[in-house]
Amino acid sequence: MTEAENKLAERLNLMRPLFAADVAVAGADPLDALPVPFAQEAAGLSPNAVAKRRNEFAAGRSAAHQAMQQLGLPPVPVPVGRDRAPVWPAGLVGSLTHTKSCAMAVLARTGDVQALGIDIEEDTPLKDALLPAICSEREQAWLRRQDNPGQMAKVIFSAKEAAYKCQYTLSRAFYGFDGMELEFDLAAGAYQAVFTAGRPPFARGEAVGGRFAVGAGLIITTAEIRGRG
Repeated sequence: MTEAENKLAERLNLMRPLFAADVAVAGADPLDALPVPFAQEAAGLSPNAVAKRRNEFAAGRSAAHQAMQQLGLPPVPVPVGRDRAPVWPAGLVGSLTHTKSCAMAVLARTGDVQALGIDIEEDTPLKDALLPAICSEREQAWLRRQDNPGQMAKVIFSAKEAAYKCQYTLSRAFYGFDGMELEFDLAAGAYQAVFTAGRPPFARGEAVGGRFAVGAGLIITTAEIRGRG
């Protein structure tokens, strides 16, 4: 394996334990030679999209197609919806994420899982200037008690992204970073994203659960909803 292949495998090994076995997990390197996306997928790209954006998009769709194959299904298009979210095939639920160095996809059958969310970020500290926009006063107070506040602030940012994607599958509700407040169990590598206002079908105080891992140059966060209602 090449160095890039080893790095991708290491990152997938970090992501894999964050989900149960019935969730397919796949990845791709945006800098690799990638399959051309289906025409229905590529139609969602702006004609003015730069090469970096096109590579990351192709890597995300490649990861999604690999995840389909893991579930024993042939790859089919994952178009971009009017809300810019991926449109998953009937009977499937999933989530996509990418950075400049990695793209990942997770996928499950709707009979097993109601919603999924993932986010990956480069493992660098969140800029202090962004803290008030990303973190509540309570979250900022918690960060001040941590040994690595910049890194954990980036974990908060990423976890809110993953939880937002997950809940959006059911609510179709848009909101900012103040829409959820996080509670962590650091020993378990887990968090709860608690709604600060009602977002039907979610009530204020209800939570989306997720997990996180840090390694191989990435911060990885996940969120999952099963058997709700």
